[in-house]
Amino acid sequence: MELDAEPRVVVIGDALIDELHDGASVKELVGGAALNVAVGLVRLGVPATLIAMVGDDEAGDHIRAYLHDYGVELLQTTSPRGSSRAVSTRTGGEPVYEFNEAARARHIVFGDAERAAITAAPLTVVSCFPFDDPAQVQALADAVGGGPLAIDPNPRAGMLRDRAEFVRGFRSLVPRCRLVKVGEDDARLLYSTSVDTLRGQLVAAGAETVLATAGAAGVVLDADGVQVTMPVVSLPGDVVDTMGAGDAVLASIVASIVQDGPADAAAWEDALERAMRVAAATVRFEGALLRLPESLEAMELDRLGT
Repeated sequence: MELDAEPRVVVIGDALIDELHDGASVKELVGGAALNVAVGLVRLGVPATLIAMVGDDEAGDHIRAYLHDYGVELLQTTSPRGSSRAVSTRTGGEPVYEFNEAARARHIVFGDAERAAITAAPLTVVSCFPFDDPAQVQALADAVGGGPLAIDPNPRAGMLRDRAEFVRGFRSLVPRCRLVKVGEDDARLLYSTSVDTLRGQLVAAGAETVLATAGAAGVVLDADGVQVTMPVVSLPGDVVDTMGAGDAVLASIVASIVQDGPADAAAWEDALERAMRVAAATVRFEGALLRLPESLEAMELDRLGT
């Protein structure tokens, strides 16, 4: 069956340029959490549509060309401030991010095309969305309606305008969710608590499945009374860049839900093992592009797009 003959998962969120400073050089990569997930889904065999804000500028041209190269359909809200940009500085340890005005004021319009895509989608995935904007949260809720929903709140300190409002907006949609993914950074930034505590709160709030990532400690998944844990997977080669690990895990779990519909502990364990292998392969390359474990067997020459 051809990829385009299958229904497209819709991913809603950010698309931007990552400007990376390491003290010795500057590199620019197409990125954004939602964009990474959409591209990752296609690389896993799941057709995807990205709904995001992109500028009509040179950076936007790079983003559009990159998505085209990887076969992701883009439904674009045109940004009046140009394309979003994240400038990261790494001088040892974790990078520090600064976002431009376009990223901080990101806004998505749900028109007829966007609503039609969401209605037809087997699952709508939301990542790095402005949950601290009540009007946009309501527009998102209206567009999704009663359709299947997955959320990774993925808050960024540099784009967070109102933490309490972000939490309210996010939590208002949790009971609708087929899947919620959270990580250690999310728990600390939004709730000042541990990811294990937040995982329990989200299960109690009504999320059908909760996936909690804890970096080197691995992942824990709760689904309908079943709990599955999975450690980090070891693969050949050094860890080069952890930027895309969380997005790779999310893309892989979404792909498993759409392709396989895991419904018991054994099926979820298989899905988690695949996700952790995909993440382990991804972090062995620079950038956030999802990589398959086979990439390490015969170093693939991926299309660079832009």
